[in-house]
Amino acid sequence: MEKIAFTLEGGESAWFYVLEQTKLGGVRYILVTEEEEGDCDALILKELSDAKDAESVFEIVEDDTELSAVAAVFENLLDDVQLT
Repeated sequence: MEKIAFTLEGGESAWFYVLEQTKLGGVRYILVTEEEEGDCDALILKELSDAKDAESVFEIVEDDTELSAVAAVFENLLDDVQLT
């Protein structure tokens, strides 16, 4: 499983494992977690950058409707994952 570094607004780095990615309505979403295995918190991130940008920019999905829709897609993609 791939672990990548994200640069936070303050310039600090945070490392996450990318569990899965998908596109919904033309927008790319990734499911990330701090732990490679076991029960742990996960985040769904939405890509804000354009294909022509040198680096990808993501934000945490906070809208409840959007979060529910994307979580359902990830649960279907990953048999052993339940996002609540």
